[in-house]
Amino acid sequence: MIGLIGKKIGMSQVFDENGRVIPVTILQAGPCVVVQKKIEQRDGYNAIQLGFEEVKESRVSKPLLGHFKKRNIKPRKLLKEIRVDDTSKFKEGEEIKVDVFSDAKYVHVEGISKGGGFTGVMKRWGFSGMSATHGTHKKHRHPGAIGQSAFPGRVFKGMKMAGRKGNKKVTTKNLAVIDIDSGKNMLVVKGSVPGVKGSTVVIYSGEEK
Repeated sequence: MIGLIGKKIGMSQVFDENGRVIPVTILQAGPCVVVQKKIEQRDGYNAIQLGFEEVKESRVSKPLLGHFKKRNIKPRKLLKEIRVDDTSKFKEGEEIKVDVFSDAKYVHVEGISKGGGFTGVMKRWGFSGMSATHGTHKKHRHPGAIGQSAFPGRVFKGMKMAGRKGNKKVTTKNLAVIDIDSGKNMLVVKGSVPGVKGSTVVIYSGEEK
């Protein structure tokens, strides 16, 4: 499995050979640079650390700046470790582009979902709410009773209640690859991916269904 850091550009649509509309998401996949290699003999696992988007030296901390200068790499805005089976295929300072997905039919996309703020149980979990008659007073959107009887006398963990909606890491798996533009490092996949326009995503090579 290989992965790249990228950005969500937005959604669009294309037509297949039968004239049917296919909703697609356009992603910028890389280019990323291999900043560091982790090997099992030394670090306990095999992985490569990728850097995405160049940034001024003044924008990174001194320890991180030393991390880049040690390998003669320009500072990068984002760093992400990708687990790989064999690190010998990669070199520190090597640039990885969207071409790595040229043989992939499916990809997994990881991102931060859109946030909905603090919401009640009806909007967050789809509760039906309480009755509007028979003595119900200003409780129409409330969850109702959440406790137990004398035994066990507590609220179970994981109870669906009001709280923050969205804004968490989500991975959408097995999105079909529709098109690849090597010149612009653009990847077009079928369906939607988590996050807002311009948000950072991590794209992994997927498996056939």
